[in-house]
Amino acid sequence: MSAYPRSAQPALIIGSVAIDRVATPLAQSDNLLGGAASYASIAASYFAPTRLLGVVGGDFPKPFWRRLQKHGIDLSGLKVEPEGKTFFWSGKYHENFAGRDTLELGLNVFQTFSPQISPAWLGTPFVMLGAIMPALQNQVLDQFAAAKKKPFVLADTFDHWINSTRPELERMMQRIDLFVINEDESLLFTGQRNLVLAGRQLRRMGPRIVVIKKGAHGSLLFHPDGFFAIPAYPVTKFIDPTGAGDSYAGAMIGYLASVNRTDFAAMKKAVAYATAVSSLTVESFSVNRLSAGGRRSVDARFKELAANSRF
Repeated sequence: MSAYPRSAQPALIIGSVAIDRVATPLAQSDNLLGGAASYASIAASYFAPTRLLGVVGGDFPKPFWRRLQKHGIDLSGLKVEPEGKTFFWSGKYHENFAGRDTLELGLNVFQTFSPQISPAWLGTPFVMLGAIMPALQNQVLDQFAAAKKKPFVLADTFDHWINSTRPELERMMQRIDLFVINEDESLLFTGQRNLVLAGRQLRRMGPRIVVIKKGAHGSLLFHPDGFFAIPAYPVTKFIDPTGAGDSYAGAMIGYLASVNRTDFAAMKKAVAYATAVSSLTVESFSVNRLSAGGRRSVDARFKELAANSRF
């Protein structure tokens, strides 16, 4: 990886590392590197020193290790359970990618995952909590609180937790700085029918900053100092959307760590960089295009977004 700016601080990514099988209307691919933390950590590594906290089994392929190591990611927090199997997910997308079905889900070693942050990592100033159980997200936040550390925390979630563990999710919301959620989940969580109202309501639930992802229709940023909307990057080669949201969040926390700022101007750029990075992710199965694209491709797409959004 190229040298990071002097302002860059470490970013810690906590979440799932998985082996995936994905079928789309166009093709199918097996034995893929997946999991929210895999996508997010590669995305973050383009901007700042990145640490990954997760768990895998003894079956985790060596090429997957090398792929993550290639990006300079600190994997000392990636625990290996030699006798266990890695989290496995198999899914199939509908025609025109209008939704997807989970065909097989094996939590395996992830079922007993209990994130324990090493003393050396408790000082990490920027943290991303992937869409793991809200109880585990709160467990992580408890560790920072006990150590009297206050990192800037980005958290993600998904509809299952909104429906099944809402009290824990609402407790977590009161303890974080940035909440990233997709369009449908934001409406489900708030009961609103309008995204602007949903974003404002989510901010009232605790987080100072909220980002609502609208997929092919861009993103909305709700910040104490203003509102910002950005279109999606005009992708023409759409292969697989798996991990796009995770790479979006990873790029966001990585950029914020790189500039060591979270003001409105920095957040607007973070959203734009996240949009550029996630547009790479959808152009291949797994992390292949995200990993191969490089910072030069990310910067080029960021500049295109800036030009397309200016009037």
